[in-house]
Order: sequence, then C-alpha cells, then structure tokens
Amino acid sequence: MADYFVHPTSIVDEGADIGARTKIWHFCHISGPCRIGPDSSLGQNVFVAKDVEIGRNAKIQNNVSIYEGVILEDDVFCGPSMVFTNVINPRSFVSRKDEYRTTLVRRGASIGANATIVCGATIGRYAFVGAGSVVTHDVPDYALVFGNPARQHGWMCKCGEKLALAGSSGSCARCGSPYELADGALAAKA
Repeated sequence: MADYFVHPTSIVDEGADIGARTKIWHFCHISGPCRIGPDSSLGQNVFVAKDVEIGRNAKIQNNVSIYEGVILEDDVFCGPSMVFTNVINPRSFVSRKDEYRTTLVRRGASIGANATIVCGATIGRYAFVGAGSVVTHDVPDYALVFGNPARQHGWMCKCGEKLALAGSSGSCARCGSPYELADGALAAKA
C-alpha cells in the first residue's frame, strides 16, 4: 500500500517516485519518471511532466503545470494558475524539445497566483514573486519582485514578511531574524 494519497480521479504514471505523506488531489496527471518529495501537496488539476524534480514539503496550488526542465527545491510554494515555460521561442510546427531550458526554484521561494516564470530563470532562496508577475531573469535570494516584467521592490524574510532595512542591515519585525546586505545580496546573519 502506498504511503501517499492520490485522489481516484488522478493519474500517476509508472516510474513516478512519490514521497511519503504527499497528497495528490483531483484531476492531476503525474508523468513518469519524475520525483516528488515527501509531505508535498498538489492541488486540483496539476500536471507534472517527466523528469521533473519536486522537493520536500512543496505546495503546488490548483491548475499549475510543471514542465520538463523545472526543478523545485524543498518548501517551494506555487500559487494557483501560475505558469512555467520550458522553451523561449515556441512554434507549433517546429520541434524544440532539444532546446528546453532549466528553471530552478530554490528552497523556500514563493510564486504568487497567475505569475509566469520564463524558462531559464533561477528563483533564489526564500524569494517572493508577486501575483501576476512575469519573471524574465534570475531573482536573488530573499528578493521581493513583482510587475511585468518583474522588478525587485524590496527584500523578504524567511518567514514571509517584507523587511525594512536601515542601511545595510535590519531584522524582521515579525520573527526578529537579522539580515545583512553586502554587494547587492541579502543574507541571514548567523
């Protein structure tokens, strides 16, 4: 007996490696081979393509398609109906399967509802992509980005609160975690 849950309306292909306690809800299609880590949740109508890697405790909301070339690390949140692409210049009459670009969403990052992530981008650790944004380039760790195209509008704490930095340092008003900005990159203080 499987140690994960699959709703009876969903299809899980042979070769899919699904972690313990993961939940796959209504009308999903999980292609094989792929890997979905433990404690993850895939909402209604999620598609996972072959060779996709999804880490531990990922939350994939309704109507998200995760195509070949996408890697989601642990604790990633994908909001409802957000979009990943895997080809820069698609044409229905030209096969470009050998041109798929890797998209990497690093640990703890959140992507808002209806956002689009253009292939080849890396979303940094604990970054936050606002709803409806179009990401066309890499997003730094802890960055808050939104808009079309997405541009940086601040920094986010690991706990999900916007940070107010005083000069090159500051701490989160909610959890108290300290941060330091150096050479344009934000890092948690030890």
